[in-house]
Order: sequence, then C-alpha cells, then structure tokens
Amino acid sequence: MGQSSGKGSDDMRLGGRASGRIGRIELFQTRLQAMRKALAARHYAVFRIAAVGAPPVRTLSLELNSWGDEAEREASAFTALFGEDLVAHIEASLLPVVWNGTEEHQICDVDGLSRFFRRLGNRALPSAGLAFPVRLGTQGNGYVVFTADSLDLKSETILSLHARACQIMTDMLAMEERKVQPSAALNEREIACLQMAGDGHTSEVIAEKMGLSVHTVNAYLGTATTKLNSVNRIQAIAKAIRLGFID
Repeated sequence: MGQSSGKGSDDMRLGGRASGRIGRIELFQTRLQAMRKALAARHYAVFRIAAVGAPPVRTLSLELNSWGDEAEREASAFTALFGEDLVAHIEASLLPVVWNGTEEHQICDVDGLSRFFRRLGNRALPSAGLAFPVRLGTQGNGYVVFTADSLDLKSETILSLHARACQIMTDMLAMEERKVQPSAALNEREIACLQMAGDGHTSEVIAEKMGLSVHTVNAYLGTATTKLNSVNRIQAIAKAIRLGFID
C-alpha cells in the first residue's frame, strides 16, 4: 500500500484550518446579523483601530462587514468621515456613538437618552448610524457599527447589544491569538523586519539597517506573514500590532 505524499497531508491540514477559520467567521457574521435585525439596521461592520504609516497614524481597519462588493468603497468613505472622531472617542469614553446622515435621510431618535450616547454632527452619508466602542487593550480596540435609513434606539436594546458587541470582538481577538501557536511564534529577525516595515521602510532600507541582503529581508517578512496567517505584508503588520509583537 503506497504512502500518501507529504504535500497531500499538508494540504489537508491547511484545508482543515482554513475551513475552521471560515466556519468561525460565519459564526461571527451570524451573530452580527442577529444584532442588525434587532436594530432594524441595513448593514453592519466591524472595525479595529490600527497604527499605519511612518510616523504611525491610528486609523480604522475593516475586519468584517455586510457591504459585499462595495466594502472597499464604503470602508474608505466611512474611515474618511468618522475615523478621526472614533479613534479619539474610544480613548476617552465607551459611550455608543450615533449620527445622522444627509438632511433628507435618516434620523437617529435618541430623545431622552442623550446622556447614554455621544452624538456626532450630521455626515454626508445616506444613512444614520450607531457605533459600539469596544476597548480590549492595544491589541483589540475597535467598533461594531450599524447603519440604516433610521434607527429608533431604546435603552434596554442598546445595553444588551453593546454587551454582545464586546463579546464578538473579544472572541475575534481570541481566535487570532490562538492562530499564533508557540511553534509558529515570530523570531527576533522577523519581528525586527516587521517593525521597520510597519514604520514605512522598504526592504532595501531594512536590509541596509540590519546588514542583510534584500532577499533575506523579504524571506523574513514572508515567513512572518505566513506565521500570522496573513495574505500580504500590510495585513501581517496590522496583526503583529494587534498581537503585541510590534508597536
């Protein structure tokens, strides 16, 4: 009886891990859909706060959403309009944030509940919105966001959904942390290369600073990206920040 190839076994293990991850993401999406229905909202999105560029600037990074094919455009517009306000807000308060859309659309009804919310000025979006802040330390701060034509907010609903938003983001962070097993932990060279890449340095500059060849630097960045289960260097840097490998 012939032996199965090592590659085939590796493919099966990789397929199993990918299938498990997809299943967990679908579970998060199911939980977010239930919250969306409770609010009669149109869309949901989960954003993490990440530091990008050199010098690093804290901004919103999209993790999950129901925008479909329009996700990139919607996330870009949302970050441009709300990023600065939401990053600043979570440092000072955990009150949910609400806003109106354009004048002819959507009103967030928070009459009598104003002390339980932070209300932003009207924004040039065809939707009202609600954002639940979640603070999990430098690795997991972010927001669970819902948008709709209108939102009729009730205190008991908001308290329950805020708790559910916190649990979803806690579980998402725990899932990511479990993916980095001790055997796959980043080594010092991988961390150093990721840190400098996160600071905005090219592979050529990193190679010069570390006394390595460009090929070796790219190899370290490649293995770090694989260990962090990321699709590219940018995502690897963001995950390394959230997991506390770099700052």
